[in-house]
Amino acid sequence: MANKDYYQILGVEKNASADEIKSAYRRLAKKYHPDVNKTPEAAEKFKDINEAYEVLGDDKKRANYDQFGSADGPQFGGGGAGGFGDFFGGGFSDIFSDIFSSFGRGGSRGRVMEKGEDIFVNLSISFEEAAFGVEKSISFSKIEKCSACHGTGAKDGKEYSVCPDCHGSGRVRFQQNTMFGTTIRETGCTTCNATGKVVKIKCDKCGGKGYEKIVKTVDVKVPAGIDDGQTLKMRGEGNAPIRDGINGDLNIRISVAPHKILVRKGNDIYLDLYIPFTQALLGTKVEIPTLKGVYQLTIPPLTPSGTVMRLKNKGVKILNRESYGDMLVSIKAEPPKTLDKQTKKLLEELDSKIDEKLYSKYQNFLSKR
Repeated sequence: MANKDYYQILGVEKNASADEIKSAYRRLAKKYHPDVNKTPEAAEKFKDINEAYEVLGDDKKRANYDQFGSADGPQFGGGGAGGFGDFFGGGFSDIFSDIFSSFGRGGSRGRVMEKGEDIFVNLSISFEEAAFGVEKSISFSKIEKCSACHGTGAKDGKEYSVCPDCHGSGRVRFQQNTMFGTTIRETGCTTCNATGKVVKIKCDKCGGKGYEKIVKTVDVKVPAGIDDGQTLKMRGEGNAPIRDGINGDLNIRISVAPHKILVRKGNDIYLDLYIPFTQALLGTKVEIPTLKGVYQLTIPPLTPSGTVMRLKNKGVKILNRESYGDMLVSIKAEPPKTLDKQTKKLLEELDSKIDEKLYSKYQNFLSKR
């Protein structure tokens, strides 16, 4: 043990903070825990990780290790900590409860409860469907428990026996001797793959796997106001776990097609309205498209180009609330594309009648130079 580099085992620098050491331990312990990692070297690697954290996670032991190469100081000359720290008290039990809560294990004595993998699909809807909500049917592939054997893997769901090693619990215990004494270690039973069952005759439909791949169709209620890139979650519609447990979730990512004219920003709707500059000067009424049909917009006389007119509550419904965004109409006054002689003459007459006060401040400035 004295020759082991605990910092290298955890993959941290010698000046790593306590939080960095704890984070590295969590990550590696989850990766190499024998309940999760079935490779032959996982158990030994897991033991080294626990041993390293037992030392580096304790300020006094870490100081001894840094100075003398041993957590116990110079008198032991290399007697490092041994065994699996979660049986020794301290911070290990809290860390393990955090790390493995995601596996759904209610307690160490019960059978391992797993959660199946989540499924991710895309659903494309129109601009209007996102604004008002819609119900869609989608089909996707998923893993389900075999309908013939009910997930047991045994023919007719009956041709199996209780595992003789774990007695149906899916867990086995064994003793381990450490420098701190004898401890009891518990892990998933390898005889039955932690299922608690030994199949005598395999199911004809799934070949003893206990699950099958199917295509399922579900109805999805898309709420009014949903936006592009948001995700709907349908709990329990994901893949079934290989062993006992609960299904994963179905995650539906929404893709909203753009509108030909309108632009959505949050819950507000934007429209660039192009009108002849004469209408901006004289004022007019224009029919514009909104989410709920045609609306007659009144543009007052002498409206400058670039003016933004706000129409309250004519935007998109706010998700899960009975309120709406607004519609903002930006007035774009456009000059004519061409000028004939008559139009040019009329414009020149108009220009001559414009109030000279508009230019007075510029003329005064030039006269003083």
